[in-house]
Amino acid sequence: MDIQKNLIQLGKSFETKEAAITFCGQQLLDGGYVTADYIPAMLQRNEELSVYMGNFIAIPHGTDAAKKEVLKTGITIVQVPRGVDFGDEADPKVATVLFGIAGVGNEHLELIQKISIFCADVDNVVKLADAQTEQEVVDLLNSVEV
Repeated sequence: MDIQKNLIQLGKSFETKEAAITFCGQQLLDGGYVTADYIPAMLQRNEELSVYMGNFIAIPHGTDAAKKEVLKTGITIVQVPRGVDFGDEADPKVATVLFGIAGVGNEHLELIQKISIFCADVDNVVKLADAQTEQEVVDLLNSVEV
């Protein structure tokens, strides 16, 4: 997994899931991975099917129709120590780590697979949520073999 340190954001907080998703999209836009039209598609994707994956992680990404807005494959990792709720009052779904992804072709599937394998162990999610440096995040995620 090619992880760019400049796309790792530690210690963030968001009032809403929409703000969190928009932040992830903005990171991908600022890094030259997507066009501006990808961000609304990320919000739309969450409306169609929640990007919350369980184990305190969410994987914001665009709709299939927005694939044309992806310039190159990229991933942003955003640590949210206090969490952001992707559920509702009756069924909270708190994410402490967000993986904003954009993939050319089917490259996003490999990213999701690696993230899923790593995050299947909630101890790994806790390590990511507690990471103090960008390098620590890179080292943790690069320990995954697929």
